[in-house]
Amino acid sequence: MPAFLDLHGRTNKVLRAAAEAAVRRHGLHLGQDHLLAVLWRRDGRTPGEIAAAVNVSTPAVVKMSGRLVDAGLITRLRDDRDSRLVRLWLTDAGRALQEPIEAERRLLEERVTADLTEAERAALMSALTKIYAAARALPDEPA
Repeated sequence: MPAFLDLHGRTNKVLRAAAEAAVRRHGLHLGQDHLLAVLWRRDGRTPGEIAAAVNVSTPAVVKMSGRLVDAGLITRLRDDRDSRLVRLWLTDAGRALQEPIEAERRLLEERVTADLTEAERAALMSALTKIYAAARALPDEPA
């Protein structure tokens, strides 16, 4: 296996496990924090808007939002102007999770990058941004 792909895969696996543990402390599953983060930035979005923002399918957002509704963190309401649309809105409990979840994510990021200099952090972010863009541009079919 190519060295980059192997290291990236192993790194991704341990970081996902750490992130999952962090959000579980607040009663969430990984991914639910991303849906909430979209609403923390702008409440009242449609499942399709959220799906585009987090790069998942709309049915995945609908399923996840159902669990968040059941947990009392968001509500679903019909759009005022177009009753065909459903919008997702944070509850007070959903809003209250913003600070602790963001603090958990900051702490995790600080811990895993603690041995990097500021220049190394900047270079890492630049390189990952370029790799992400290149990966998104790959065709769906293998060459």
